[in-house]
Amino acid sequence: MRVRNLSRRRFLGGAAATAAFPLATRAVGAREGATCEAAGVDCGAVATGSDGMVVSVSPAASEVGAQVLRSGGNAVDAAVAVQFALTVTQPHSSGIGGGGFMLYYDAEADDVEIVNSRERAPAGADPEMFLDDGEPIPFDERHTHGDAIGVPGTPSGLELAAERYGSLPIEELIDPAISLAEATEVDRYLAERIVEDEWKFNDAAREVFLPDGEPLAEGDPLEQPDLADTLRLMRDRGIREFYEGEIARAIADAVGEAGGSMTFEDLCRYGATVDEPVEGDYRGAEVYSMPPPSSGGLTVIQILNLLEGFDLGETYDVRSGTKYHLLAEAMRLAYADRAEYMGDPEFVDVPTEGLLDPDYVAGRRELIGPDSLNEEPEAGDPWAYQSGGAASASRPTERAVGETTHFTVADSEGNLVSYTTTIEQLFGSGIMVPEYGFMLNNELTDFDAEPGGANEVQPNKRPLSSMSPTIMARDGEPFLTVGSPGGPTIITSVVQAILHHVEYDLPLAGAIDEPSIYAPESPAIQLWEEGIPEEAREEAADLGNEWGDEPGPIGNVNMLRANDDYEGAADPTRDGLAVGLGER
Repeated sequence: MRVRNLSRRRFLGGAAATAAFPLATRAVGAREGATCEAAGVDCGAVATGSDGMVVSVSPAASEVGAQVLRSGGNAVDAAVAVQFALTVTQPHSSGIGGGGFMLYYDAEADDVEIVNSRERAPAGADPEMFLDDGEPIPFDERHTHGDAIGVPGTPSGLELAAERYGSLPIEELIDPAISLAEATEVDRYLAERIVEDEWKFNDAAREVFLPDGEPLAEGDPLEQPDLADTLRLMRDRGIREFYEGEIARAIADAVGEAGGSMTFEDLCRYGATVDEPVEGDYRGAEVYSMPPPSSGGLTVIQILNLLEGFDLGETYDVRSGTKYHLLAEAMRLAYADRAEYMGDPEFVDVPTEGLLDPDYVAGRRELIGPDSLNEEPEAGDPWAYQSGGAASASRPTERAVGETTHFTVADSEGNLVSYTTTIEQLFGSGIMVPEYGFMLNNELTDFDAEPGGANEVQPNKRPLSSMSPTIMARDGEPFLTVGSPGGPTIITSVVQAILHHVEYDLPLAGAIDEPSIYAPESPAIQLWEEGIPEEAREEAADLGNEWGDEPGPIGNVNMLRANDDYEGAADPTRDGLAVGLGER
């Protein structure tokens, strides 16, 4: 799809620097300032650079991406290498056993496209497969069952992206991950997650994460020889080995042993797609994000448009109780529409045009008051604003907050990648493919457990997602990327990062650090972050909002700002790293 007036950027550094070192045999010690300085990069939670930027939750993966850029690769080359590396360093939240959405801005073509690698249900999936005697199976039971595992899409998406946009052979982009799989270290967050989720590991996963029966601790070696061998197979035989070779047969066997219906034929049929982004406007800026089967883009833009009429930055302090109240009310209305209308557009009609129609949004905004609570927010009727189509009712199911990872890459030519990738819950289904070393997703729990709605389970269908990788442009010039993990909280994390930066003019790090909320239903503010003043909570409570008992972190946002130089920022709640290349 052609994007309106996006002009090609020219950066101070010109073409990418020639390779100062080859593609990594191991990650540079990113937090050693002297090492970063010697490598000609700016490293930290916040970094700048004229020739490129990589921001991810994993220092090792960020360094892999930076090395690819320094070796002459473009933003997509670096993103592909980063994702393979994340399979190794972030096995709890990302990997080749899952799926995701890559949002790509091509500077030369002035174009934004999506590589869609969302998982699909196998042909044997059934609308009632998450019911027992007509009632939903408890989430803790269904999310570790073989029926929860969708056909993985990430490898196909990486292959498609590399072939369509990349400049380096994908074989070279897998090599750094192979080296990391042979020897890397357990970080703080992974160590905590192993202890928390070891209950659901199968025997293969326990052998990796609990050698000798004890969970790996921070700083311990993380040795994954089976995963290294799997990556070598994909490098030497091609990515389709994952879908049509011995890896595919091993996946089907593992899912079958766990009670699922996925077959070798389901894997053979899978192919990622190139899609068009959903588009909107906010404060004079164009917003490009995920269309269905992700609910992310539509819901992000709708919440922003609902709030735009209140002039938050001019009227309310960033930590005022009324600001949190208005945020919560906009979330509740948008999530009501999300639950009612959104699903895989290959199977259901989604009123995309109607949901973002200015008149429809204005009518919904009238339901929000700075001094009143909408006690029972309901979905509206966007079909009245849609060109054709008919409504489809949904029966939403409560979903647990999942885990995911988001990263961003930019190169010296102005190409941008905003990429969110997932295996759903922490460690996905808990099932590692025996002898192949990677975790399998539990993505099909993103379907509604009860049939009858837009997001019911159907064979070959893609479940509704919340992933919201986003690029914003102003006056035809891309200036911001943002994304986050966090299941359904992804949407609200992205919204608030944009609000804090665009509406309240906070710098990237400040926009990320500013405490956020999550309130999809009335009257609860279900989740909230530390730092929200007690008087603000009391003010919002006086309006009828009910705060959760204790604060806690929400999501893990990273952002990139593109001006004359790049600036990148990683969320400090984990050990994320931004690496900037070029003069600073």
